Amino acid sequence: MKSSSRIVVAVFAVLLSAVASAQNLSGTLKNGTTGKPAAGDDVILIKLGQGMEEAARTKSDASGHFSFNLPDNGPHLIRAVHEGVTYHSMAPPGSSSVEVQVFDVAKKLSDISVTADVMRFQAQGNQLQATRLFAVNNTSKPPRTQMNDQNFEFYLPDGAQIADSSAETAGGQPLKTDPVPQKEKNRYAFNFPLRPGQTLFQIGFELPYSGELSIDPKSLYPAQHFVVMLPKTMQFSAGPGSGFESRANPREPTATVQVASNTEAGQSLAFKISGTGALSEAREEGEGGAPAGDSGAATAGRDSRPGGGLGPPIDAPDPLEKYRWYILGGFAVILAAGAVYITTRSRSSSLATIPDFGASDVHVADSLPARQPASSRSGLLLEALKEEMFQLEVEHKQGSISQQEYERARAALDQTLERAVKRVASPPKNAPARD
Repeated sequence: MKSSSRIVVAVFAVLLSAVASAQNLSGTLKNGTTGKPAAGDDVILIKLGQGMEEAARTKSDASGHFSFNLPDNGPHLIRAVHEGVTYHSMAPPGSSSVEVQVFDVAKKLSDISVTADVMRFQAQGNQLQATRLFAVNNTSKPPRTQMNDQNFEFYLPDGAQIADSSAETAGGQPLKTDPVPQKEKNRYAFNFPLRPGQTLFQIGFELPYSGELSIDPKSLYPAQHFVVMLPKTMQFSAGPGSGFESRANPREPTATVQVASNTEAGQSLAFKISGTGALSEAREEGEGGAPAGDSGAATAGRDSRPGGGLGPPIDAPDPLEKYRWYILGGFAVILAAGAVYITTRSRSSSLATIPDFGASDVHVADSLPARQPASSRSGLLLEALKEEMFQLEVEHKQGSISQQEYERARAALDQTLERAVKRVASPPKNAPARD
């Protein structure tokens, strides 16, 4: 009896220890500019449920460490504030550690460039609807964040009324951000930090329209591609010296696409549009659109039409993004069920409608990661599926998907995960080697 009691007590102690461990989250802040720990920064624990609720806060110590006692076993977001700029890292259920990378701030960096400046138009009656989208790259070395009161400036046509606007960091979700009017007429600025990597800005606006309109974009930055898109029922006339070329866009065959490449700041890009017409409605997710990795401009749940709305205001990374190509590529057969669900949830992109400029052109997105060995891909697959389940649970709690969609997606993921686990646990013997 005494022996049995000791065993019960020991097991109970182990269970209590496991529970206590599961409720504690520790982490480290790393300064990506210096490569050293970030000490003395505010660290905030955010509970993800029906919204974003601050659960606790602390400061990183001299070694950059921090820890929290988690209030529950649900998903959490870690927000770090370094030199006035926020950085995020997801903490899925069951996480015991997390690392957040922060960067030093500079008011002005020379390594800021515009990969694409895209203007989309459609007209009905006496109103012109338009969207202007910027893909901005920060390639500073060592990496730093640019932040000032006029961090990214641009012009809109005279009479433009802004309907919506957003900013999005690499791998993040679109965050509603209002541009600030400047002293000069029709000039605006986003007071949004340009973190290392890519930042997307989108502005939806409307203009009074009498059947034709002359537009001068007044570009303030060099751009690899300046793109104008409009329905084929409307007419486009380039101004002198603008260098526009017509390009076919198989992804949106009903649109006229005009492209000026390698433009300079201040270069004349004036053009005239006339007529009426509407761009095609946003395509079904996963049908005819660019793959998620083909454009860093993916925007969750956003309509591709001009002024097409904003996604969830969470400036935090999509945990599945870096795994998506492994799932849809190397494991296409295994993930037959799961891939249908994942591709239906692939984030659509305003830049996804940019025509394919050819293999020699520089694309908006970075190159895809190199193919990994099969064992590595299997590990990535399992991690990706766990992250996808986590994301699904978050959306279910937030009420952004229906119960029917949740149950269907969860069943597909459960089946796919079961098959993937079996494959990892019992790899096929004498399987042919793959490159």
